[in-house]
Amino acid sequence: MCSQAAADPRAGDAAPALPGAIVDAHHHLWRLGGEVRYPWLQGAYDPEHFILGDYADLCSDFGVDEFRRATGGAPVVASVHVEAECARGDALAETRWLHDVAARHPIPSAVVAWVDLLAGDAPERLAEQAAYPLVRGVRFKPRTSATPDAAIDGPGTLADPRWPSALERLAAHGLSWELRVPFWHLDEAAARLADAPAVDVVLEHAGLPWDRSDAGLARWRRGMEALAANPRVSVKLSEFGLRDAGWNDAENRRIIGDTIAIFGAGRCMFASNFPVAGLRIAYPALVRMFAAALADVGLSDAARRAVWHDNAIRVYRIDLDEPRRTS
Repeated sequence: MCSQAAADPRAGDAAPALPGAIVDAHHHLWRLGGEVRYPWLQGAYDPEHFILGDYADLCSDFGVDEFRRATGGAPVVASVHVEAECARGDALAETRWLHDVAARHPIPSAVVAWVDLLAGDAPERLAEQAAYPLVRGVRFKPRTSATPDAAIDGPGTLADPRWPSALERLAAHGLSWELRVPFWHLDEAAARLADAPAVDVVLEHAGLPWDRSDAGLARWRRGMEALAANPRVSVKLSEFGLRDAGWNDAENRRIIGDTIAIFGAGRCMFASNFPVAGLRIAYPALVRMFAAALADVGLSDAARRAVWHDNAIRVYRIDLDEPRRTS
């Protein structure tokens, strides 16, 4: 594992030029004490099972105002809200609240909701979510193993035979599947998607390359290549933080470059995963690091704009001129 970079990423050094417009393809909002409950933020605090460990700094309201302050003036013109692990019985209430927020603010511009895609009542729950005009996808995480070499099988895993029909049902609503699995399940996810060819998929967090050893990154690249062979899969360049290591700009820039090389600039999107990523890096520093990574790759102006802005507009069907409705 690489060591932490010497400079504090929360402060950063001289900033490269910012893009003219950013669509943040992955962030969260929450209001604690409201209609929607968030057990992980309001109930028993459990850093042992959180991807970055200590998350006490997240246990307070994070609304549009807090998001805007976090961006530090970055030109975020639109955004995609991804379900924030609310109490599962409150999933529809979260979507309703987000539409109320969007009726008063420019963000969020699209919503990724939660539905248990494998449950018996999935058709009804999916129809309820799809009725909201900003809902563009569903995040329902497969059960995954805790470590790369641990075996896992049974209900909810990627081996579950209910996945193909569940994903076809999702596609019938015109919604994408937000895929979040650690890197050691990428190959398996690619194989599973071969059984559901009609669904659009957005891979979150660059496939979570948590093992930064040469062998770990080689395995991550193989999984990414398997997924990239499916033209319906796009990827979010997001959440490069590690549980047991500090932020490393050079390492994370390499991962961004490798992902773009594998998927192509036309299927990659900037995404912050704020406020979670704020446990490791400030938003302006994240944008500067990302700009430097794109410079490393040598993309054209059009390709850089695609990664920062255009791809998310297309994938999430965002219309910046569309009047907001709450239902």
